[in-house]
Amino acid sequence: MSAVPYTPRLAKPNGWWGMVVFVATEATLFGTLIGSYYDLRFKTPHWPPPGVPDPKVAVPLILLGVLVSTSVPVQLAAVFARGGRTAAAQLALFTALVVQSGYLAMQIHLYIDDLHRFSPQQTAYGSIYFTLVGAHHAHVLVGILLEAWLVLRLFGGGSAYRAVGVQAIAFYWHAVNVLAIAVTIVQLSPSL
Repeated sequence: MSAVPYTPRLAKPNGWWGMVVFVATEATLFGTLIGSYYDLRFKTPHWPPPGVPDPKVAVPLILLGVLVSTSVPVQLAAVFARGGRTAAAQLALFTALVVQSGYLAMQIHLYIDDLHRFSPQQTAYGSIYFTLVGAHHAHVLVGILLEAWLVLRLFGGGSAYRAVGVQAIAFYWHAVNVLAIAVTIVQLSPSL
């Protein structure tokens, strides 16, 4: 089956606008969580409280770099999909998907390790820390699931509809990466 090249439109497609609204709601959620974090931080004399280790800096920054680097293959996938290069778009998305899945697996391991050191029930720090980081992990998981779904859909060939889907996913991943930077800075702020 021959791929149909993407024909540019004057207006953005509805799928793209739907993703913009979805990202705006997530940005609002994270803005609220980050605001809550700093509100609690400046009202609490010891942050993190005694008995809770300061956040480590190196591993979260390396993981952040790994996640942010996945914007490159995702953006390439959008370019390939617009050009009707379905197999190349699928390969680029699959490459990003593998790296993002590794990132999430490592982050979940660190999250569980943190749960063994302190709990969300003990302090305000624990509560907001696990809520913020857990919401970020859920955000990444949603992106991985959307991307995996799209990789599978591309086995059916390219279309203008699927090209819009790839563009929407690329927009979502760029937003995930911006929010990941914000969450990492907040998470590491006691150690900086």
